[in-house]
Amino acid sequence: MGPLAPLLADPAISDILVNAPDQVYVERFGRLERTEVRFRDADHIVRVIERIAARVGRRIDTSSPMADLRLPDGSRVNATLPPVTIDGPTLSIRRFGRRRLRRDDLLTSARSRRRSSNSSSLPFARGRNILISGGTGAGKSTLLGVLAEAIPETERIITIEDTAELSLDQEHVVRMETRPVNIEGRGRILARDLLINALRMRPDRIIVGEVRGGEALDMLQALNTGHDGGIGTIHANSTRDALARLETMVLMAGVELPSRAVREQIVSAIHLIVQVRRYDDGVRRIESVAEITGLEGLTPMMQELFTFRRHGRQGRRVIGEFIATGVVPRMVDELREEGVQIPAALFQRTRESES
Repeated sequence: MGPLAPLLADPAISDILVNAPDQVYVERFGRLERTEVRFRDADHIVRVIERIAARVGRRIDTSSPMADLRLPDGSRVNATLPPVTIDGPTLSIRRFGRRRLRRDDLLTSARSRRRSSNSSSLPFARGRNILISGGTGAGKSTLLGVLAEAIPETERIITIEDTAELSLDQEHVVRMETRPVNIEGRGRILARDLLINALRMRPDRIIVGEVRGGEALDMLQALNTGHDGGIGTIHANSTRDALARLETMVLMAGVELPSRAVREQIVSAIHLIVQVRRYDDGVRRIESVAEITGLEGLTPMMQELFTFRRHGRQGRRVIGEFIATGVVPRMVDELREEGVQIPAALFQRTRESES
């Protein structure tokens, strides 16, 4: 990794961004800062990129100037070369901790997160489907890994990702990864291909690291045909935006479906949407937990169960409250029929200041 080695050894750094030989930035505790790290020249950056690509059997050159790669520790890497990036090669590294953040780690930061976490992990453990929505770097993959802890050891899990980064505790896990075209322009494997193949592998749970294209249709069909307890992430700014983006991605599959049919698929497949957000103080928070309740006309109906209300700032830190809205999810009665004991206090309207 050349001059980046000291940065990779710093556990406080979550992102490393190389814009030019003399422009290397890092993110610490949610804030970007410029470092004193320098490369000799643009060719030095290219050599580091080529070494990373060679380790994972990928290629990057002027004919294929973009690549998604990964480091041995699981960190996700995106690299570009001219002419895609006009001013020179770039390197972006999204780091993951040496030890994966677990449920107990997140719950120690605020009492109310135990409430919102329970509202998601209990249904997920009993086979309800969850979509995690949020912006880049908001903590979607971290929360996905936390919720996946609720999957019983007796179940077979298949994960589908563009760049394999999920690390699950369960033993019975099959990890699948997409693949770009080779030097002859062949051999590309899409997430759609992996999803279709996964259905033939007798999965109990299907986890899609990120839904970003036509695979959304195959995911919805899988969740609607007996493969319950699925989970995936999507880039969106709100729970309502997540549904709109999911509908758009279904249309990207190239199948002519009326809007109502697509929305019926969505509301029958997805039970909960968890919105996460990185606030301007750098702290990642669960912003909202919403249940999809059905379709009214052509409009998917949702009810918010939990939300984060901000009230101001204390120094750099955003101050707010996690609020249970008082709405009892429709799925509660179903879960109780299955023998799941859900405390009534979980959904009582309360306010708890973030600690």
